[in-house]
Amino acid sequence: MSETAPDPVLASFRASIDNIDAALIHMLAERFRITKAVGAYKAEKALPASDPGREERQIARLRKLATDAQLDPDFGEKFIRFVIDEVIRHHEKAKNGG
Repeated sequence: MSETAPDPVLASFRASIDNIDAALIHMLAERFRITKAVGAYKAEKALPASDPGREERQIARLRKLATDAQLDPDFGEKFIRFVIDEVIRHHEKAKNGG
């Protein structure tokens, strides 16, 4: 069985995807560093872990951004809800001393 030479066009696409994936991970890490500080602040000030009004405004804003970017807004909402749920979990953990 002989190996075929790698397709340079496909390799270029994949390299770009790899770079985007790396950027996404770094951006999520930075977002969570900031929300960790927010959680600590909320715990210190005895503020609630979640803010449903802000969350709904953020979801509406991000659905519009997704639509404008030609990304499925349902996917965008699922993604940001997952992130928000994780942030709230961290905030509740900080509030409870964890």
